[in-house]
Order: sequence, then C-alpha cells, then structure tokens
Amino acid sequence: MGEIPTTERYISGVTIRLLLAFLAFSLLRACDEAPDTSAPVEAPAAEAAAQDQGGFQVEAERFADLRVLRYRVPGFEGLDFRTKTLLYYLYEASLSGREIIYDQKHGYNLAIKRTLEQIIRSYPGSRDTEDFSALLTYAKRVWFSNGMHHHYSNDKFDPGFSYEALEHYVMETPGGFPTRPGQSPQQFLAELRPVIFDPSVDAKLVDTRAGVDVVTSSAVNFYQGVTQEEVEEFYAERRQADDPTPVSYGLNSRLVAEDGALVEQTWKVGGLYTQAIERIVYWLEQAVAVAENDAQRLAFEKLIEYYNSGDLEAWDDYNIAWVNDNESSVDLINGFVEVYNDPIGMRGSFESVVSVRDPIATRRIDAIAREAQWFEDNSPILNEHKKANVTGIAGKVINVVVEAGDASPATPIGINLPNSDWIRVQHGSKSVNLGNIVAAYDLVSDEAEREFAWDANEIERGERYGQTVSALMTDMHEVIGHASGQLNPGVAPLHETLRNYGSPIEEARADLIALYYMIDPKLVDIGVLPSVEAGHIEYDRYIRNGLMTQLNRIVLGETVEEAHMRNRQMVASWAYEQGLQDNVIERRERDGETFFVVNDYEALRELFGQLLRELQRIKSEGDFAAAQALIETYGVQVDPELHAEVLARYEDLDIPPYSGFINPRLVPVEENGEIVDVVIEYPADFTAQMLEYADEYAFLPTWQ
Repeated sequence: MGEIPTTERYISGVTIRLLLAFLAFSLLRACDEAPDTSAPVEAPAAEAAAQDQGGFQVEAERFADLRVLRYRVPGFEGLDFRTKTLLYYLYEASLSGREIIYDQKHGYNLAIKRTLEQIIRSYPGSRDTEDFSALLTYAKRVWFSNGMHHHYSNDKFDPGFSYEALEHYVMETPGGFPTRPGQSPQQFLAELRPVIFDPSVDAKLVDTRAGVDVVTSSAVNFYQGVTQEEVEEFYAERRQADDPTPVSYGLNSRLVAEDGALVEQTWKVGGLYTQAIERIVYWLEQAVAVAENDAQRLAFEKLIEYYNSGDLEAWDDYNIAWVNDNESSVDLINGFVEVYNDPIGMRGSFESVVSVRDPIATRRIDAIAREAQWFEDNSPILNEHKKANVTGIAGKVINVVVEAGDASPATPIGINLPNSDWIRVQHGSKSVNLGNIVAAYDLVSDEAEREFAWDANEIERGERYGQTVSALMTDMHEVIGHASGQLNPGVAPLHETLRNYGSPIEEARADLIALYYMIDPKLVDIGVLPSVEAGHIEYDRYIRNGLMTQLNRIVLGETVEEAHMRNRQMVASWAYEQGLQDNVIERRERDGETFFVVNDYEALRELFGQLLRELQRIKSEGDFAAAQALIETYGVQVDPELHAEVLARYEDLDIPPYSGFINPRLVPVEENGEIVDVVIEYPADFTAQMLEYADEYAFLPTWQ
C-alpha cells in the first residue's frame, strides 16, 4: 500500500539539477521530462540519456527484459563525520537482512542462488558457450528478482539451459554446494530439477485469480501446509472487532501446520531468520550511539525492541516513534513492511531503505503536506468517510544511500508509511519521494511517449511539463492519497475485508486522489503546478498507460496479475467505458496503430471523482463483493489484439520494460581500529556486486 514501484515506478550535480528545476518551476518555465517508466520520453541524445552532467554513466547493462542502472548520492562527501558514520551503520543493517527476502519468496531460492553463485565463481571450464551465457543471465534474473520468479509478473523463469547443463556445471565445479546434511550432489540436483525446470511446479509466486485458493496456488513461502480458508479462520478468531488499535496480524511470521495445529513462526531474534536479524540489531545498536537526536534514537531503540521480541505491539510503538521523528536528515525504513507478496495481503516482505533528506527538493512536498486538510475537505468522497482532522502528514524528498530486500534492485520511487490505518489517523504518516532514483530514470529516458502519443501537442506538453508533473503525481499519491479517508467504525483492515483485492483498490484510491487534484487550480495557487494545462499531461499518460503501454510487461496471452497494474487498468478501463457516450476518451487508429486520446479533461476529472467516491466507500465499509467486481471486470482481462500490437511496437523501440539499480558502496576508513571517515564508491558491475553481497551478507542457512 505504501509504495509506487518504478519497474513498470540527483546524481553529481543533482543538487544543482534540483535547484534549477525548482527555480524554473517557480518561474513557470519549461523543464525536462521526468521518468514515467511505463511510457518514458525521448532523450535529446543517447549520450545525454546515459550520463549525468558530470559524466557519470547511469546505465550499466541490459539482459533479458531488464536494464540495470546506477545512482549517485549528491552531497555525500560534504556530510559531517557523524552523519557519514550513521549512514554506514544503517547501510550495514540494511544489507545484513538482504537474503531474508529470498527465503520469504520461496524455500528453494537460497539453494538456487548459492548454487549459481558457486558455479559463476569457480567453474573452471569454458564460459564461452550458449549454456553458460544462459546460466549467467538466469543468475542475474534471480538476483534482480530476489528469487526464481519474475519480480513483476510473478511467473517462474524459464532457465534457458538444460538440466544436463546444470548437472555438468555442478559436477565440474570445485567447492561446496548448499546440499542438505548427508545429501550427495546427485541427490541435491535431483531435488532441484523440478523446482527449476518443471514449468508446472510453483508456476506463480503470487496467484490472485478469482476462484482459486490463493494461498495453496501461490509459491511464496509465507504459508506451509495451510489453505486460504484456514488462514482466514485462524486470524478471524484472533481479531477483536471493537479493538481501536489492532496490531497487523501475521505481518512478521510464517504460518505453518504442525501436528494438526496452525503455528506462527515469528521472524525475530531467536526465531526464523535470527542469524540475519541479529546482525541487523547489532548495527542498529551502533546507530543508536550516533543518532542525530532523541527522536531518532528512540525510533532505533523501538525497532531493536521489536526485532528482539517479535511483538507486533512493539512494531506499532516503533512506527509511532518513526512518524514522530520529522527533524532528522537521515532516515531508515527497515522491517517486514509491504504485503504485496502475500496473496491475502497480511505478511510483510523484508525491505530496507537508507536515505538522507534533500532540503531543496523537499520544499515542493512540504507545500502539499501543509494543505492536507484542504484536500481532504474538498475531496469528492462522502462526508462520513472524510477525516475531520488530518494528523501529522510529513513529506520530504530523499536521496537513497542503499536499498535492500524487496526494495532492491527494483525500487519504488515513492513511499508512504506506516500502513496501519489507526496509526495514520492518530499519529500521521511520512511520505517520501526518492529524488536521486527519479533523477537516474530521467537520465535514461527513451522514445516510448513519442511512439504512443497521438500528436505533436501531446509530445510537446510532455517535454515541457513532464518532469514536474511526474514528481507531483508521486507526491500527491503518497502524501495526500494514502493519507486520505477513513474506515467506518468497527471495519477491519483491508487485508481482512478486501483480502486479495485490497492492494489494487488502495493503490487505485491513492492514484485517483492524485488524478482528481492534478488539474485543480489549488496546485497552481500553492506553487507546485505551473498551470492547469500542465496537469493534462498526467491524464494523457495515465490513460495511455492503463489501457496500452503497461501491457508491454505481460507475456502475450496472460492476464494482469500485479496489484499496481490491475489498479491502473481498472481505473483507465472504467473511465473509458463510462465516458463512451460523451467521447471523453477516444480510441483512434492511424496507419494500423492504436491510440487513446483524452478529449475532455474536465469530464474525465469528474469520472475520476465518481470512481474515487466509490473506492473510498468500498474501503470504508469493507465491501469485498464490490471490490472484486471492479477489479475482475476492469482490471484483469486483456485484449489480445491490442496486447500483440503493444508488444510489437515496443520491440521495435528496443526498450526494456523494467529497470533496477546497483547500490553505491560505503567504505569505512579506519585508523588504529577506529572509523575516522566513510567514503562512497559507485560500482558499475551488477554481477560483481551480487557476488560481493553473497560473500559478505550470507548469514542465513540455506534450508529454513
């Protein structure tokens, strides 16, 4: 619920870029296009797309359907020693937990990952073969997706090489492989064979199709030996309907059947993943000693308490402390946070993001946050679903220092946390825009918008206002969208009421808040939008993406599975259908190619408002049937002819549909055993970084 992905969602000189962008924006001047990565814009030249103004190479490599990028941390060298040291400790805490996500996604992921890594490190034979090239590509895809399923489509990878090739590499490679105790290499290979090579075994990481048991049909390692009905009954018995401050049941555990009973195996010190969590706690304890202020120190201490106890009330205490820390320049997200990988939306995937505030770019997001009550009061949702007092919304633009777990290599561009509704109501929330990540995308923009835009006017408007509007859409989605509205008294959280439809409904609701206000004069009045016309570009893009361009991410013949994609298709398809009589959105053909054109922006805004009102009602009342009907009717099925056309047009453009990042490296400088400085390096080799991480942060046993 709290993230906008960029896999669909400044660098040296970035502070200058941000300042120039801010000044240009304030003067209502034209600015560069920002990355709407599902339909990006042509760069002025290939060299400009590949490098920043300092000659930093942003794109590192391409493989499969992926592009690997790099980002810089502007101003790091000028930070004071304590801040650098704090960032280093949090960097280590983040990477210490990075392998948790592999096991969370599938019980064989660590075995597969470590087998591939051993071959890549040590295989002594020829590497100049089709099989070895395919194995290396497969390994990169596993690293990129933190497992053997695609990070976005959830489909299991076709390895691209034969079982016999894998057998050869294992038998010919010296060193140890991650076998079970007493298991021979041949037995180990036989165990891996169906997991890797049989496409029918664990075919989908997350399966949210209607009419199936989404727990047993999903490969994710959050449940063992239990059914969807059993999971729902287990937590229904524990939830108290009149509890005003419910914990996030199931967030930090695996649910398994043991001796005829269901048991939660908690992720904590002394529990599952203790080897990695102990290292996280160690580095958090170091961070406590160099915290910027008491509020930040308290948040670190509460996070340590939570990891030690596994108590979900301690998690809530930490989130409250984290929300209340609005003065620190350094920030940390670390924990089992987002629930997208759970088919019923309960269990959190490990992720960590370490960042430092960008004070100049934060001015835009601050301006929005200050008006949160106005946006709530003037929203088209029903009055009984509005918050009387919007509390504690904090927004900022950050520069990422390192990401790990489910946030890396594929990263969000915006985050809004915490996810607990009652904490958001009583204590507020934090929204962040990942500034240097967005800037890196901007530097590798491409020609897709020119391909799918109807005319030169759309293209010119995108080039003139695109960067400003893309950033504003992210900010409005995170700061205002997720913070808006309230549940009716006694209504349970989304994962209990809307279940597998909760995530797409919530993301659509946040999108619609942003879209509804995107052409409102209020944004012009507070200085964050140059003109109402500038907002039109987001309507153009959103409809184009929801109805067409995001189909580039789906294999021909497949339906839409990912929550954000379902959300966008549902919104765009519903609006298109509802506006047919008045030709609000028009489907046009030219030279055998399809285009979707917005003819009436005000009418489209009214449609967005109507759908927003309904989605808020669904959330506030917990109306599962209505949520299911909307998503299944408008968000799942794909027109095969249109899909084939989109794939063909993208193939001609040679644009990878997904991107992710190599992290910077923080290196402590020591004298006499004491850290005296921390320097930052920018690796450019994805494989080398993954092998480095495998050597330095492989704390978990292969078999859990």
